Amino acid sequence: MKDQAMLKLGVNIDHVATVREARYRGRERGEPDPIEAALICESAGAHGITAHLREDRRHMQDRDIFQLREVVKTRLNLEMANAPEIVNIALKVKPDIVCLVPERRKEVTTEGGLDVASHWLALTDTRKKMNDAGIEVSLFIAPDPAQVEASAKVGSQFIELHTGSFAEHFNRKHERAHELERLVSAAKQARELGLQVNAGHGLNYQNLHVLRQVPHLVELNIGHSIISRAVVVGLATAVQEMLLLMRE
Repeated sequence: MKDQAMLKLGVNIDHVATVREARYRGRERGEPDPIEAALICESAGAHGITAHLREDRRHMQDRDIFQLREVVKTRLNLEMANAPEIVNIALKVKPDIVCLVPERRKEVTTEGGLDVASHWLALTDTRKKMNDAGIEVSLFIAPDPAQVEASAKVGSQFIELHTGSFAEHFNRKHERAHELERLVSAAKQARELGLQVNAGHGLNYQNLHVLRQVPHLVELNIGHSIISRAVVVGLATAVQEMLLLMRE
C-alpha cells in the first residue's frame, strides 16, 4: 500500500485541557498546559496538532486556540461545529485545516458523524468561507456511502472517517470485520471522488495494526489513548510509541 507509507499522526490535545479545566476552570492559566503539550508532541515527531473548540468551552478555550496558532509549526487542525460564532473564530485564527464535527451538549465526546447529506448547503457555505481564507476543510463522517458522496458535493478537501464503531466492536471478530469493510469501502469511494482521507475516534495502541488495512489514509487523529498513555510513560514517549506502531 504505497500511498500509506507516510501515514501521518495528528495528536488531539483536548484531554490535556480537560485535566486543566477540572481544577482551574474560569481562570486565566493552570496546569497542565495544552500549549506546552502541543510543543512536546511536535518535538516527539507528531505531524500535526488537533484541538476542538467546543461551543460550551468544556476543555479548550479561545485563548488556547490563538496561542496554538502562534506556536504550532507542523499543522494545526481545528475541530469545530458549524456554528456562526466558532466559524468566525476559525476565520480569525486561520488554522491549516478545520474539521467540521457534530456537537451535542450532553455527549462526553463527539459521538457520531456529521449528517452531511441533510446539511450540505450550510456546510458548503462554510466550506467556501474557509477555502477563501486559505483554510482546508475536512468533514467528520461515518463510513457511509451517502455521506461520502455528500462530502464530495460540498467540495471539502478531506473527510475524516469516524472509527468509533470499529473501535467499539474491535474485540468481536465478526463485527470488527464488518466495520473494517465499511471503512475500506468508504476510503475507496472517497478516493474515487477526489477526496483525501483521514481517520479518527477510539484509535489506540491495540487496534491500530488492523486499521492499517484501510487504504488511502493520509492522517490519523488520536487523542485520548495517547494522553492516557502519557500519564504512565510521559507524553513524548507516548507519541513516539504510537508513531512506531504506525510505521510497522
